Amino acid sequence: MSTATTAPPSRREPELLGQTVVVIGGSGGIGLETARRARAEGAKLILSGRNPERLQHAASELEALSTAAFDATDPAPLERFFRDLPMIDHVMVTAGRPYYGRLIDMDLAQARRALDEHLLLVLQVARHAANKVRPGGTLLFMGGTGGRHPRVGLGIASTITAALPALTANLALELAPVRVNLIAAGFVDTPLSASLLGDELENRRNELRATLPIRRVVGPADVAALAVHLMTNTALTGATYDIDGGQQLIAG
Repeated sequence: MSTATTAPPSRREPELLGQTVVVIGGSGGIGLETARRARAEGAKLILSGRNPERLQHAASELEALSTAAFDATDPAPLERFFRDLPMIDHVMVTAGRPYYGRLIDMDLAQARRALDEHLLLVLQVARHAANKVRPGGTLLFMGGTGGRHPRVGLGIASTITAALPALTANLALELAPVRVNLIAAGFVDTPLSASLLGDELENRRNELRATLPIRRVVGPADVAALAVHLMTNTALTGATYDIDGGQQLIAG
């Protein structure tokens, strides 16, 4: 009686092997977790962030090719950063934070900064990256889903939420064959979320665990997995991809 031998399964080749990924806002939260995921898939990393100490810690952990500490919403250092880059394959931008406040009470300087951090930053990155990203590579931006339901205090957030998908789609046409996509996240359990919610963080987590269809809180690793998928699936461009654990389905 002959015995059949089974060949051992072949190891999967890392999906970003030999590619270079730039993460703007890569020293913490979603940006850092995406950098970790990309590194695990064989990517070489270039990281930027505002905090030099946190940035250096991330770079040491992930053996980044290089880092640059600057405020991405400041046009001059952003332009210098891209000017000095080699040819790259993917750029992910996670810089910026939400701004809450009633429109009629809003400080206009803060409102402009919120728009700069989300809309004008996208335009500036697209302009600078146009000649740096290889064909088929990706520009990947972060947005949100909460602003789709107008509420008092979310005027700026709603404006940004409505504008980013249209901006993404138009950039995908203008920059082709470079691909441009948008990740729209609901609540993600990050240090930024903790700083915004303070003592209410655990209550928010418990509420989401009880009500979300997935029965857990979305974390940075969930967003990172989607980000790397968008980098590697070359059929995807010009679209917005929600990741909120079903939060929109139950939001009142």
